[in-house]
Amino acid sequence: MTHREHGRNAAALGVVITLPAGLRQRIGQLRADFEGPCAGLEPPHITLVSGQISGTWEAARAHAALVASRSEAFTVSLKGVASFVPASEVVFLKVAQGAEECRALHARLCDGPLEHRVAFDYHPHLTVTHDAPRPQMRRALDELQDFDAEFVVESIGLFTTDHDGHWVLTEELTLGTDGCKNAAN
Repeated sequence: MTHREHGRNAAALGVVITLPAGLRQRIGQLRADFEGPCAGLEPPHITLVSGQISGTWEAARAHAALVASRSEAFTVSLKGVASFVPASEVVFLKVAQGAEECRALHARLCDGPLEHRVAFDYHPHLTVTHDAPRPQMRRALDELQDFDAEFVVESIGLFTTDHDGHWVLTEELTLGTDGCKNAAN
């Protein structure tokens, strides 16, 4: 397997829940307020798998498409905020409803050519700050205590890294169907 196929890093793959446009913009602005300009390097999302491919890109994509086709749409409710400190310098929005569905998707996605490579067990969440200075982290924890949003997850997004190492959405796989939606730019 080559590590670069069609301008992407064929060894890196992220599978995420992308957010509806309005919520993506709202959380993107919050992230910019707490983290600054680096917050916009990747859009707000809920990670399902972040790691490597133990085969080809095509096999990993086919596996993710199969998992998506066998999964139903579900509701995610984001309520309140928490932190992984001291284990990790992350402040996140809590997944109050939909966490079990996220865990099930994660498990099915990892039962194939995808390797979830992180130092911690999978915990569904939406990162607000990562490695931000402590004052910004405390402010995020204070200001987002009452955060509340809900949306329906109808697809999962496939991300890979480009030549510069930035994560790029390549396509969205619709849950419960064999079809896919083109990546929105």
